[in-house]
Parts: sequence; C-alpha cells; structure tokens
Amino acid sequence: MIIAIDGPSAAGKGTLARKLASHLGLAYLDTGALYRGVALSVLNSGADPRDEKAAQKAAEGLDLEILNDAHLRDEKTGEAASYVAAMLPVRAALLKFQRGFAESPPSGYSGVVIDGRDIGTVVCPGADFKLFVTASAEVRARRRTLEMRDNGSMVSMEEILRSVQERDERDKLRKNSPLVQAEDAYLLDTTNLDIDGAFEKALDLFKASNL
Repeated sequence: MIIAIDGPSAAGKGTLARKLASHLGLAYLDTGALYRGVALSVLNSGADPRDEKAAQKAAEGLDLEILNDAHLRDEKTGEAASYVAAMLPVRAALLKFQRGFAESPPSGYSGVVIDGRDIGTVVCPGADFKLFVTASAEVRARRRTLEMRDNGSMVSMEEILRSVQERDERDKLRKNSPLVQAEDAYLLDTTNLDIDGAFEKALDLFKASNL
C-alpha cells in the first residue's frame, strides 16, 4: 500500500504522515528532508543553492547522514531547499530513491506513507490513497514561528509569513513538478485543526476510501 501526502510548507503534513504511518504500521519517508539534505550539503560546501551544477552534485552524492544534522530544519535550509527542489537534475537524482522506497518498503512493512510536494502527481501517481494537506499562509507562518522560537530562534512572524508566501509561489510556479493537488487526492484543510483533529479527519478519509 502506498499513501501519498502532499501540501505546502508548515501545513502539518509531516507530523500527520508520521502519525498515519505509525497507526497503520507502515514505513514513512519525508521527501522534503531529502531536498533539505541536498540544500544543506550545498550550503555547507559554500556554494549558492541557486547553482544547479552544485545542487546536482550534492543530490547525486547525498550522504543520508546529513538528515540527522541539527541545521536540517533551519529556515535558511528550507529557503535553499525550495530552490534546489525546482531543479530537474536534482529531482531526477532523488526520484529513483523515492520510487524505490515506495515499491520496495523496508523489511517488515507492507506499505509506505510518503509526504512531499509532488508525491501524488509525479513520484507515485498510482498511490492507493492520496491526501493534499493545506492551511492558510497566516496559520502556517504562526506554526513555523512558534516551532522556531521553541528551538531558540528569535524570529518575527512577519518575516516567516513573507518567507512562507514566497516559497508557496516558487513551489506552485516552478516548471518541474509544481505543487498542485492531484485530481484524485482528498483535500484536508488544517487551518482550524490541531494535529489530533487533523489526524482524525485524515483517518476518516482513509476509512471512507475503503482500502
């Protein structure tokens, strides 16, 4: 079984995907972390994340250990990730890994939950269940601001809101695998939901799909 969860940044799709995977006994893959890993590798090398050759080199030689780096979730890394994720060579390099994970889950698992921006449209268009998770930009910015402040980063919500809106625009308008809801994906708006409420709604949609 393949469950694809897509949506913009800070909509709650990652937390939701992990909860669904745990509840259903499925393996979980955060594809956004892969792109962040590429972005952080580029930044660590001193290169510009807009440099396609540098990003491609980082993607093709990605060391998965970087996914444990403390700076993976930094706002700067997220910004850089939105640039490298728009590059076709980077997406091509990571697509094979993502599809391989979906088609051959880790030992002991009968299926996977994968979240990202283009899972239901490009990576796994034939997924058994698709969910598009979203929320207003203001709510997503508030969530991200609180998360960063909890981690010790004193940022303003205005700054984060601007960053969220700019990233939304880049994700939606990029030529390669833009952020878009798959035609057969269920829509879940988490603007007025906490994570428990979102999980219950997602579970209800999953049950309604009769899988």
